[in-house]
Amino acid sequence: MQKRVDRYISQYKEGYFSPLSMLARLSEEVGELAREINHVYGEKPKKDSEAEKALEEELGDVMFVLTSFANSLDIDISEAFDMSMSKIETRDKDRWTKKEED
Repeated sequence: MQKRVDRYISQYKEGYFSPLSMLARLSEEVGELAREINHVYGEKPKKDSEAEKALEEELGDVMFVLTSFANSLDIDISEAFDMSMSKIETRDKDRWTKKEED
């Protein structure tokens, strides 16, 4: 994903946005995802004038911006994810009720 995003962004002179702009853009996309979740699972129906958007599309937008953000900071998402999972698997291993094994 990171290579594909970088190939796309690298076509343009402007390149990646600044970290602050990326954070603002990520917040905007997460807000759009939240709005769609609220329409699908919450109590707020869409207005007749609002276009249908799939949750997959909104989640994809979040992933694109997050990937762009990581690229702009030269962060390997796979490494960041592995670090986070290791932390969570250790810290939270007894936090939740495990399912019974067959």
